[in-house]
Amino acid sequence: MKIEDYLLTTLHPSTIKIYMYEIEKFRKCYKSSEKLNYKDIMGYIEILRKKYTSNSVHRILAALKKYYGYIQHTGVRRDNPAINIILKDNKKNPIQLQELLTENELERLLEPREERYPMLIKRNQIIMSLLVNQALLVSDISRIKSEDIDLKNAKIKIQKTGKTNERILNLKAEQILLFYEYVKEEREKLVTFRTEKENYFLLGKLGTKITIEDINYLVSTYKKHFTKKLVPTTIRQSVIKLKLDQGENLRRVQYFAGHKHADTTEKYRETGIDALQTAINQFHPLH
Repeated sequence: MKIEDYLLTTLHPSTIKIYMYEIEKFRKCYKSSEKLNYKDIMGYIEILRKKYTSNSVHRILAALKKYYGYIQHTGVRRDNPAINIILKDNKKNPIQLQELLTENELERLLEPREERYPMLIKRNQIIMSLLVNQALLVSDISRIKSEDIDLKNAKIKIQKTGKTNERILNLKAEQILLFYEYVKEEREKLVTFRTEKENYFLLGKLGTKITIEDINYLVSTYKKHFTKKLVPTTIRQSVIKLKLDQGENLRRVQYFAGHKHADTTEKYRETGIDALQTAINQFHPLH
């Protein structure tokens, strides 16, 4: 089995491309990389820490864990020397709570507005509704296929990725009509000879699958109405935190967000002291 085939069993193709890039760089540094031990890999990580951000180092480590998982799977070695490496240099709660949106601010993102291209009005409303109501990742939205949507039962299926679990989420009543009108009116006009056979749900002006860049750009057009940082990740984090603040069960929120580990969801909880510190940081920042 090739390493790409092994990775394909648990990762999305876009993640595999990123991981393979890091794995190949690693293998060029160490000609006998399959024989390295825990200490050798930690030495490599220390080199990376001097060159890259914490997030980049974590991503590279994740790629190495998969690489040695493959080596173990093929029987070349019995253990995975990277599996127990845990980097603790991230902040306990990297989420910038003072930048998160309130419920009213999230609702403002759903208000109708004029669009440059009338044929994209409902498509763009659907994108914003998926960000605000289902807290989807941009990559989740770009991969949605028509068969993932069940309007009869008001459900949408979100495929698993390297970072998130598969889940089936409820659609709100207003989304059902919006999705239906998009399919019957806009989408048929957007379909061209370029439209992929995979039957992606959301299309661009040329009939091709909507891209992550398209979605990021759409969100950026709302920035002028907000003083807070407005990016898709902020919207997702705001929705997740709001659910916890409203008393929703942690496990339910974990499933909703697709988090693989409960402690990822737990980061969004805020104690009374945390809330006070957030308010201080927001309204009385220290310079």
